[in-house]
Amino acid sequence: MPLPHAPATPVGAAATAAPAPRHWLRAGWLMTASGWSANQYSSLLGAYRAHLGLTAATTTALFAVYVVGLIPGLLVGGPLADRHGRRRVALTALAVSALATCLLMAGPAAPALLWPGRFLTGVGAGTLLTAGSVWIKELSTPPYGTAPSPGAAARRSGLFLSAGFATGGLAAALIAQWAPHPMVLAYIPHLVLAAAAALSARRAPETVPARTADAAAPETTVPAHRTPFRRLVVPVAPWVFAAPSIAFAVLPGLVDTALHGWQTVYAGVITAVTPGAGLLVAPLARRLSARHRLATAATGLLVTAAGLVTGALAVAHAQPAVALCAAALLGAGYGLCVAYGLTEVAALAPPHHLARLTARFWAVCYLGFCTPYAVTLLGGAFAPPAILLGIAAAALLTLAAVLRLGARSSA
Repeated sequence: MPLPHAPATPVGAAATAAPAPRHWLRAGWLMTASGWSANQYSSLLGAYRAHLGLTAATTTALFAVYVVGLIPGLLVGGPLADRHGRRRVALTALAVSALATCLLMAGPAAPALLWPGRFLTGVGAGTLLTAGSVWIKELSTPPYGTAPSPGAAARRSGLFLSAGFATGGLAAALIAQWAPHPMVLAYIPHLVLAAAAALSARRAPETVPARTADAAAPETTVPAHRTPFRRLVVPVAPWVFAAPSIAFAVLPGLVDTALHGWQTVYAGVITAVTPGAGLLVAPLARRLSARHRLATAATGLLVTAAGLVTGALAVAHAQPAVALCAAALLGAGYGLCVAYGLTEVAALAPPHHLARLTARFWAVCYLGFCTPYAVTLLGGAFAPPAILLGIAAAALLTLAAVLRLGARSSA
C-alpha cells in the first residue's frame, strides 16, 4: 500500500524554513556595518582634539553633521526602497558609507574632508537603515522566514544595529590607542566589514519587485496609522539616540581628566558598554511588549532618566566608573526605546507603507543625535550636571505625555 502524502507538508516546510535564517542574517550584516560606521567616529573625539587641535565645539559639530546627512537619507531611502527594491538601495547606501569612511581616513591630511565625510556617513547610514531594516523584517517573515511575529522580525534590525554600535566604537578606540596613524587605521575595519556585508547581502533574495512610477505614486487618502504613530511613537523616538549620544559624546570628556593617557580607550569602552546594554535588554523588551503596548516605552524612558541622573552624579564628582554605570543605563534605555518603536511601526504600517514609516521613525530617532551639541551650547550658561538633570526631567515629561496619549487612544 503506498505511503500517504502527509509527510510532504513538513518536508516542504523544512525546505522553505531551512534557508530562512541565512537570508535575514545575510542582510543583517548591512545593519551592523551601518552601526559601525556611525560609531567609529564617536570614540575618536578625544584623538581629534589631541592630534588635530580641533576644539570641543568643532568635534561635537562634526558629530551633529552626521544627522544633517542622515535625515534626508532616511526620508529618501524609504521611497527608493519601495520603488527600486531593498537590495539595490541597501547596497548603494553601503557604497556611499564606504566612500565616507575613505574621506574620514583622509582627514588628518586634509581636515576639511571630515565635514563631507561625516555628512556622507549620515546619508549612507540613513538610507541603509531604512532599506536594510525593512529588508530584514521581510526576510524574517513568510515566505522567506519564520519569525514568530512581525514585531520580533522588526526588532532583529535593532539588534544588528546595536552590535555595530558596540563593536565599531571599541575597535576604533583600541586601534587609536596603540596603532600608528590612529585616525587612519581606525577606519580600516569598517571597510573590511562593508566589503564582507556586501558579499553576504548579494546572496539574499529581493523581497519587493521594482515598481513603476505609477505604482509608486503616493496615495491621496490619509493612512490610518499616522495618528497613532504621531501620538505614541514620535515622542519616544528622539530618546532612542539622545541617550547613547550623551553617553558617547558628553560623559567621557567630563569625567576622564584623571585617566591620563587612557582617554581614548575609556571612550571606546563606553561606546561598547552603551549599545551592549541595549542588546542585553532585548529579552526584557519582548516580555514587556507582550504585557502591555506601552510597557517597553515606559520602562525605556524611566531607565533613560535614571541613566541621566547617574551621569549627573558622575560628572559632579568626576567619577569614570560611575559614568560607565550611567552609560549602561542609557544603553538599556536606548535598547528598550528602539525595540518599542520598531515593534509599533511593524504593527501599524501596512506592507506598502512599511519602508516609508520606518524611514520616518529613524529620522525622528536621529534628531536625538543633536543632543550633545545642545549640551555644548547650554554649557556656557549652566553646569553640566544641571543640564543632565534637566534632560532627565524632559524624559520623565515625555513618559507622562505618552502614557496620557496612550490612555486617550485606548479609551
